[in-house]
Amino acid sequence: MTDQEDRILRLEETVAHQARIIEELSDQLTEQWKVVEQARAKLDRLTERFLSLEEQSLEAPAITRPPHY
Repeated sequence: MTDQEDRILRLEETVAHQARIIEELSDQLTEQWKVVEQARAKLDRLTERFLSLEEQSLEAPAITRPPHY
């Protein structure tokens, strides 16, 4: 094998390795994005719940002194 053929072979191996790594990183990014979207949806639900509870507490009757005071 000539030096040029050896060099081409090493370059092809490097490109194949990098392509595999890029694919793995893309898969990991996709999975992480799903986790982020789930967390965002959960945060939205909790925010709505909190606002609803806060609104209900504002509608509660005012605390008054008991009649024996």
